[in-house]
Amino acid sequence: MGNVRRPIDYIVIALKGMAMGAADVVPGVSGGTIAFISGIYEELITSINNINFGLLKTVRAEGLKASWLKLNGNFLLALFTGIFISLFSLATLVSWLLENLPILVWSFFFGLVAASIFFVGKEIKKWTLSVIIIFLLGAAVAYFVTTLPPSENIDSMPYLFLSGALAVCAMILPGISGAFILVLLGSYKTILDAIHERNVVTVITVALGAIFGLLSFARLLKWMFNNYRNMTLALLTGFILGSLNKIWPWKQTLETKTIGEKVIVVREANVWPTAFDGDPQLIWALILAVIGFSLIFILERTASKK
Repeated sequence: MGNVRRPIDYIVIALKGMAMGAADVVPGVSGGTIAFISGIYEELITSINNINFGLLKTVRAEGLKASWLKLNGNFLLALFTGIFISLFSLATLVSWLLENLPILVWSFFFGLVAASIFFVGKEIKKWTLSVIIIFLLGAAVAYFVTTLPPSENIDSMPYLFLSGALAVCAMILPGISGAFILVLLGSYKTILDAIHERNVVTVITVALGAIFGLLSFARLLKWMFNNYRNMTLALLTGFILGSLNKIWPWKQTLETKTIGEKVIVVREANVWPTAFDGDPQLIWALILAVIGFSLIFILERTASKK
């Protein structure tokens, strides 16, 4: 953070934001994972932590420019611009792909997320018994979360505020997906419809919840990183491992529910490609999983070259 960034660096940060936004649209993949892989995770947590009442004092005492620097404002602006561009433009594309080519989309993300287990895990400097227990606990919690049935669609404003807060916490956590938390809470469709229909009240309510969640949760994470770095990383790695259950490409639907016009899968079981009812598209699925897996290591190479 000490070196001065050039305009091209901010374009790269915006692109990382776009990748985070695209991942967050997919229920099961977390933008936090992407932030971690692209090497901006801790800077993001630290920058969000800079948003506090102390910032107002800096504005009064030293002016806007100094407080913008203290905030790391250019970084946040570039990143969130990327995320929003992605949410509003790629949301439609990702939804279409999930409808029409689900196995291929899930295979790509499965490879991507599987590789990020190694990526986040290797940041752990020392594997002690307590670190291993925390890792297994994280995996168990995330696995359990992926097996929960989605709720009915709920659209009361306080509930949507809470949904926004919880989803954004999940969005910062690698492994647990914000979109998936919204599916569990039953507000995914309400919020997606609100974005498509430009329902300003709903969008603002969710956004305020998200801001509240983001500011309070980032403090906790920052504190955990500062005091229990290895354990925090072990927990996050566990979350990513446990979330693989959700994004396994071949599933058998056990139970569905119709909410409005949308048919939502309530219960499903993972099956082997050989037992899949329909064309398992195995060759393409493997190719895309390998591309997703390799992409992490290519990203890491380019990041470490800098």
